[in-house]
Amino acid sequence: MLQKFNPKNKDLMIYVKDGIYHRSEAKVSVFDSVVQGGDAVWEGLRIYKGGVFVLDRHLNRLMDSAKAMHFSDIPLREEITKALFDTLKANNMTDGVHVRLTLTRGEKTTSGMDPRLNSMGSCLIILPEYKEPVYDNDSGIEIITSTIRRNSPNHLDSKIHHNNLINNILAKIQSNVAGADAALMLDLYGYASELNGTNIFMVKNNIMYTPHADACLHGITRGLILELAKEHDIPCYEKNISLTELYAADEAFCTGTMGELTPIKRIDGRLIENDNNSLVMKKLISAFETKIPEYSIKII
Repeated sequence: MLQKFNPKNKDLMIYVKDGIYHRSEAKVSVFDSVVQGGDAVWEGLRIYKGGVFVLDRHLNRLMDSAKAMHFSDIPLREEITKALFDTLKANNMTDGVHVRLTLTRGEKTTSGMDPRLNSMGSCLIILPEYKEPVYDNDSGIEIITSTIRRNSPNHLDSKIHHNNLINNILAKIQSNVAGADAALMLDLYGYASELNGTNIFMVKNNIMYTPHADACLHGITRGLILELAKEHDIPCYEKNISLTELYAADEAFCTGTMGELTPIKRIDGRLIENDNNSLVMKKLISAFETKIPEYSIKII
């Protein structure tokens, strides 16, 4: 399900640090920390019908990640929001848009790892694109289990939404080679953590389960689905989930800003057969779509 170039993105206007530039002119320095060491944090945003979906939650996570990374120059939320709205308006974008919002530690005086070399202020990058969800939510996806383990808090805490995505990319390469749509990454104990780019849920006997957010990203969509399950009286528990449990699930699906809610049809060749005719995901998709207007911040 490789996404293709959308001709509507040919003349994108992109925000970089302090201005808006045509995509051919939007650049960062070779001394920027994101180039030097992936030293940056980011968020993916969705634009629905003139509004930015759950913007506050994304900015909360961005700020928390930047603080954990000890960034010394974090823009104010109001500054980021204004830059985002200005960029969307420069592109006349109001719907069907995905935004990659990145905050780097900024440019260094000389190449090196030490953050004390970053004395020129952080760099905000706002890249909006006309982009549909990455997966086909009707046909669903097939996944394989990767040999690449998801980072634990002992190594690089996944609570930091950082730009060091090499382990996720290696897992994705494995799924590409296997002819699958995505890769399931396990934690250090062999339990399911998340897919290489989305969180995972399963349903058995009309009870929904998802891995603890220990070795997986505490996804914004994941959190919203947990709230919606409670709101609609769908039993849901965070627990350690083994591959054996996933293979026997009635339903399995993944969640994320880029994928929204997507059914998982096969895991390591095992067909998810839904022996109990569960409709949990269908209920959640309806509830999710209902929340979009309420949880979207209008572009002004």
